[in-house]
Amino acid sequence: MEQQIVQLLQDTQSSHEGPRTNAELQLRQLYTNTSFAPTLVAVSTHQSIPLATRQAALLLLKQFVQQVWSPQFEEFKGEMLVSAEDRATLRQALLDLATDAHQERKIKSAASIVVSKIATADFPDEYPNLLPTLLHIINNGQDGQLHGALKVLQDLIDDCFNDDQFFNVAHQIVSSVFAVAASSRPTILRALAVSVFRSCFDMLEMVLEDHKTAVKAFAEDTLATWYPFFLETLNMPVPNVPVEQEESQNPVAENYRGIIALKLQVVKVLMRVRQIFPSALAPQAPALFAATWQELNNLRQSYHESFILHDRQGRLEDADGLPFTLDFLVLEEIDFMQACLRAAPVRKQLEEQLRSQSMPDTWVTEVMKLAVTYSHITTEEEGLWDIDFNIFVAEESNVTANYTPRTACADLVIKLGEWQSAATIEGLLHHTRELYSTDSSWKSKEAALFILNQLLTDFFEADRPMVPEVAAAYIDFVRYAMQQEHVFLRARGHLTASSLVRAAGDAVGGISTSLMEQSLHAITNDPSDVVKVSCIRSMQAYLAGVSTDNARSMQAAVIAAIHTFVTELDFGELDESEDIMIAIVETLRDVIMIDTRICLTGSGLDVLFTIASWCSFNYQIYILITETFEDLTETLSDSGPDVYTQLCAKVLPSLSGAFDVANLTDENSLTNLAADMLTALAEHGPSPLPQGFIVTIMPKLTRLLLESPDEELLKSATSATRYMLEKDPEQMFNWANHDGKSGLEVVLVIIDRLLGPTVEDNAAGEVGGLAAALVEKAGSERLGPYLAQLLSAVAHRLSAATQTQVIQNLILVFARLSLLSAREVIDFLAQLAINGESGLQVVLTKWLENSVNFAGYDEIRQNIIALSRLYDLHDPRLDNIQVKGDMIMPTSTRIMTRSRARANPDQYNIIPAPLKIVKILVDELLSPLTNAISRGVENLAPASEVEKAESVASDESGWEDEDGFLDLGAGMTKEALMGYAAEDAPNRGRDDETQAYLLQWFGGKAQEDGFGEVFAQLTPEEQEKLRSMGSQQA
Repeated sequence: MEQQIVQLLQDTQSSHEGPRTNAELQLRQLYTNTSFAPTLVAVSTHQSIPLATRQAALLLLKQFVQQVWSPQFEEFKGEMLVSAEDRATLRQALLDLATDAHQERKIKSAASIVVSKIATADFPDEYPNLLPTLLHIINNGQDGQLHGALKVLQDLIDDCFNDDQFFNVAHQIVSSVFAVAASSRPTILRALAVSVFRSCFDMLEMVLEDHKTAVKAFAEDTLATWYPFFLETLNMPVPNVPVEQEESQNPVAENYRGIIALKLQVVKVLMRVRQIFPSALAPQAPALFAATWQELNNLRQSYHESFILHDRQGRLEDADGLPFTLDFLVLEEIDFMQACLRAAPVRKQLEEQLRSQSMPDTWVTEVMKLAVTYSHITTEEEGLWDIDFNIFVAEESNVTANYTPRTACADLVIKLGEWQSAATIEGLLHHTRELYSTDSSWKSKEAALFILNQLLTDFFEADRPMVPEVAAAYIDFVRYAMQQEHVFLRARGHLTASSLVRAAGDAVGGISTSLMEQSLHAITNDPSDVVKVSCIRSMQAYLAGVSTDNARSMQAAVIAAIHTFVTELDFGELDESEDIMIAIVETLRDVIMIDTRICLTGSGLDVLFTIASWCSFNYQIYILITETFEDLTETLSDSGPDVYTQLCAKVLPSLSGAFDVANLTDENSLTNLAADMLTALAEHGPSPLPQGFIVTIMPKLTRLLLESPDEELLKSATSATRYMLEKDPEQMFNWANHDGKSGLEVVLVIIDRLLGPTVEDNAAGEVGGLAAALVEKAGSERLGPYLAQLLSAVAHRLSAATQTQVIQNLILVFARLSLLSAREVIDFLAQLAINGESGLQVVLTKWLENSVNFAGYDEIRQNIIALSRLYDLHDPRLDNIQVKGDMIMPTSTRIMTRSRARANPDQYNIIPAPLKIVKILVDELLSPLTNAISRGVENLAPASEVEKAESVASDESGWEDEDGFLDLGAGMTKEALMGYAAEDAPNRGRDDETQAYLLQWFGGKAQEDGFGEVFAQLTPEEQEKLRSMGSQQA
């Protein structure tokens, strides 16, 4: 059997699909053979078999375990095929393989993965000897055995322990891994031991809330033992970087990689401790900060030679996921250095030093030198940006996930600038003078301006002023950079110049306009596209920094320059240039919005439409163009009908042309974009619309609405039709298509198609709004017999609708009619039959059970008033309608899994429709407390003093975080949550019209005979809300 399995495993790696598929099928058929799993283990142990085949055997064994070992696995196929005796034998054989000192590391790693997978199902009940065995090997085994044992132990901590299990063995685990970490074993094993220790903190964080005292005591006791080791490791010298050819096998290279990995894991542990137990780390922070700073200084030359002068491969990890390259270590240490700057003991020490120092000879200047050193453009980045300058733009826009020492240095300097603003900007100025007064490389000069640019951006966003003399001192450096031969230095000069203008404001005086003109000139005249795009992007900052008059005077020139650049672009070569196009559209948006009337005569809209015609397939650009057009349309519309008419004359031909090219069988993003633009144009238009608007658009729009299968296009086109109907019903009704059908008939045909069964809910998402607008604008006299047919179609579609938006829009058709005549709506629905049921039962059930999901203030208000009108009818037909009331809470305390939820859906009591209406209205009524919060939350500061004490790292923790600091590993701050409340809650609270109506309505009901019986059927919470309303009115 062994030879058969070896052959099948080799066939699974065949490049030919037939043999590969056949081998996979035969292997699956062997699952039921009791010798299958032991044979796979045997194959993986034979060193005479090719390594790839042995790895494949263990990979297949892992799949086998997941499918037939235990029902705990999601992949489990329903039958446990391994006996208890065979399970024990397999567990031991795999553990022996994972800890075999003579096996290849890849085989041991693969075996440890299978052991860990089995442990997640069997530990500890069926696998009680696993942990003692692992700890024995870790404490007494050979180096070759240690690797597999540590890997399995790490997986055990990550996946298998519960709270009690971990606490019972935590001291043993920590002691064992510490013994390895502090030993003279190979450094890569010591690094793995430290990584296991870090996993312990992940476990501690999970149980911290429930066992705060015990966990904190354990952590402090443990860390007291580890801190000397951490400091010793950080102070350990890093050997010279080995030549790259030696990295894979040479013992010297292996030792180098091990030291880098060990140091890196130590820093990762310290960052984890900082997140979970900041008070335990704070007293040690000064020594750790000093060691980290010293090491970064020591590594500058090695880093420079490896990554700035040469293109050494970075960002590498070993098979165990341990990073081992110098760039990773530098990155982690820069981040830790930044974290230490928030430690109170570190700040106190540095502040004392700063008071005894004078510029420029301060520690701040030294940090600036360090940051500039590690901010150099690497050789790899330079090569990538030369090939694809979209990557450069992405880095500049901070939209890339590529976190490098360069970006980490920017974060470090920004954090330092928030604390020591003047010293930071002046320290950087001193170092910049040094670089620009010598023959320093262009990368050094670029790095200094890169750091300055980051600081300036933060100064502007935080509204921190710049000393005029300091701002003026930087002008010569950016002017120099803007004139240099090297592309990236020249681009950096323009970008930093614009940031300087924006952040410094009046501090740079009349120079700002001169700098802006220089960048503007470069858009059309610089030979480099990198510089041109950088200059286009720089316009955003310039426009925010120069005076309004200067911005307006240069508006036309900026648009013309962008137009020239876009005209010369070869869009066919820009498939992967999303960030470039976004930068252009964002700049175009900013310059247009200075005075939107320029779009009526200039080329701004032409540029926007040109980019749209090529880039509408990109979702981000699509949204950006749509929002830009909507903003300028709304602004121009506010200027009056004449201006709006000019805008229509400018854009309707282009929009109409986009509809002309539409292929109705394929999705066309440009047609969708044109429909969205038309929706914005109609929504913000005057009433009535300019003459000829509808006759220009409706023929082509009708074709789309009646023939297109594109769901999003149908929604947008439906919205556009609705807004045109609402803004100018007479123009719509007076229009006739080529067959002589009136606009009214055409809209009815459109609605009929959208309500039909061939159109999905999503595509019909806006038909309810169109139907409601038609009923409202046409009226019963104009609609005649069509009204009943229309409402019947709406009711039938509502009965089958499942999507929330569709349901809401269809219900609103009846809600708006109920505002005019609730009795007629009830009468109509009562005589309507839908699939053999009463239309009143079907529609009212859907209406009442979905009202809680309504969105939009106008829509909610209309629905609330309509429901109150229905209740006021006291129609006995409504009493006979039974709907879902309150949910019946389950009594079981078992965890509700997805399978149990499917088997036991939520249960509700059944109540009459009038009572449900009252419940909906009570639910919509804001309580006095909610009202007070919603009205007062705007006046709240970002955080109260109490919140600051809790969330801003008080003296107790020893860390002085700024207000609103968000640690990515520590969840949301209270300031952030309060920010959401401050943004969202007032909008709800300010809907006073609905609240006033409800207060008045319930006040009237309280005086009615019989309402007491309804009140008695409400829940205690609902009753209390009404009582509190009464006391509030009193």
